[in-house]
Amino acid sequence: MALKKHIPNFITLLNLFCGCIAVTFVVQQQFEMAFYFVSLGIFLDFFDGFFARLFKVSSPLGLQLDSLADMVTSGVVPGLVMFQMMLSAFGLSITSSFTPAYAFSFLGFIITMGSCYRLANFNIDTRQTDSFIGLPTPANALFILSLPLVVRHFDSFMLFELLTNYGVLLAISIGSAYILNAEIPLFSLKVKKLTVQDNKLTFFFLAVSLLLLVTLQFLGIPLVILFYIFLSILNNKFFKQ
Repeated sequence: MALKKHIPNFITLLNLFCGCIAVTFVVQQQFEMAFYFVSLGIFLDFFDGFFARLFKVSSPLGLQLDSLADMVTSGVVPGLVMFQMMLSAFGLSITSSFTPAYAFSFLGFIITMGSCYRLANFNIDTRQTDSFIGLPTPANALFILSLPLVVRHFDSFMLFELLTNYGVLLAISIGSAYILNAEIPLFSLKVKKLTVQDNKLTFFFLAVSLLLLVTLQFLGIPLVILFYIFLSILNNKFFKQ
């Protein structure tokens, strides 16, 4: 039993480790590697809670560790990515001399601040046990980390112009911090009953998401996140009892 209670926390620390590695890749502008390590961290983030419930060893320490690890993997990393993208929009790099444009690029960390507030609030919000209110930080992190990959791998002049424009990037940063903390209920992706009727919204979302990811690859990632938000709003407005 003594060993079992440490397994979920060890998995959480591996999530943190992945986030730290991702930071180093973002600094080097190796965004694809950063994306993969953040994705691995998010995968581990799911399993720490799974094993805590399986072994019945959930604890306040595990809850705090989980948020602290997510703060790096899903908070610091996306903020740093946006900082790098803003620098590039000004034709600067992380080693450039400090200028007003360099200072304005720090506003990319609005995402990190919004993530921090979200994670702290999540720990004390009893309404989010089975579903979410506001976008979860891992989903937001994947959205932000996919943007430089879209610029590099998707051949579209319009998208390139949008995602290399400082004003657009600032708007995305502010919108990101808002949607993380907005009072918008998002439907749960957990499958509790193995019936189509009880999970039709989830199955529909997963089917469309798979189609987007297969056909559009990196561009499909932000579209899946946006589709999740849009579908949740529609569900809240027209279908939710």
